Amino acid sequence: MEGNDNSIKLEYNTERERLDMPEYGRNVLRMVEMLKEIPDRDKRSEQARAVIKSMEILNPQVHAQEDFRHKLWDHLYMIAGFDLDVDSPYPCPVAEDFETRPVPLPMKGSKIKATHYGRNIERIINLLCDEPEGEMKTAMIHSLATYMRQQYLIWNKDSVADETIFADIEKLSDHRLKVPEGMTLGKISQDANYSRPGMGINVGQPGGGNRKGRNNFKKRRK
Repeated sequence: MEGNDNSIKLEYNTERERLDMPEYGRNVLRMVEMLKEIPDRDKRSEQARAVIKSMEILNPQVHAQEDFRHKLWDHLYMIAGFDLDVDSPYPCPVAEDFETRPVPLPMKGSKIKATHYGRNIERIINLLCDEPEGEMKTAMIHSLATYMRQQYLIWNKDSVADETIFADIEKLSDHRLKVPEGMTLGKISQDANYSRPGMGINVGQPGGGNRKGRNNFKKRRK
């Protein structure tokens, strides 16, 4: 059986030349390549302005940028590989300016030891380490442990023992802070509902969280 010579061969973008400005697409790249082959400079400049108009239509977000026409001409030069001889209202940018890597910003502070508690908890613990021993410090440790238990239950719905929270306090303080013996946090209310930020009940649903209030309002108006 003879092979079929009329088969269609598909082209994949992964097999094609990489686009430096993918927001404009491969057709604009072809237009720029044809533009560079025009021998007459005046004609080449005229067609360059037409390509700029097409780029403006394909990438309307550029209008949000200050001096967007300058940006479009810079993009045209970049697509052309910074090798385009046309009459432009703006000079050709320098390729090296776009190849310089930005200076990385240093991270503020040290790494968080326990992300589910947050950095502020670590700061509070460090402050408590410097507090003098006494009833005030014991009360502050109790309040801190109660709050940490709430934070713990936001990310872990299982119950948590008081000893776990106390051990975390001592560990986060590098054992500089000692939880007083006999301290208890008390029972958790059955009505307590610890939800992650942005994940409250009925979030995103029509009338979520306020339906009961509206129904009561309707009854009062009747």
